[in-house]
Amino acid sequence: MNTYETVFIMNPVLSDDQVKETVKKFVDHIKANKGTITQEENWGLKKLKYTIQKKKTGFYYLIEFQADGKIINDLEVEFKRDERVIRWQTVKLEKFALEYAERRKKKMSTNTKAN
Repeated sequence: MNTYETVFIMNPVLSDDQVKETVKKFVDHIKANKGTITQEENWGLKKLKYTIQKKKTGFYYLIEFQADGKIINDLEVEFKRDERVIRWQTVKLEKFALEYAERRKKKMSTNTKAN
């Protein structure tokens, strides 16, 4: 099993329920293909660096998961088919990226405990 990280940007006109529904769709797709979700982060509504599909903002979301490499092509097709998603990128995490991801998770958990 490899570890992957997918960041996707959703249309800014979506309601909170639609954003949650979109995220759930991709999480369920990963789980249905024997993947394991290790981290989810909602980065919220952010300004885009450049206009995409005449949009200047978008809802950012990160999913870190473990799965076989075969799932990636199916996941990419699902992103292409979903009109709510305007951009996405999936990367395979190697040794140093995994270490960084672990440090980021620990930092986030200590920040949430402090609040």
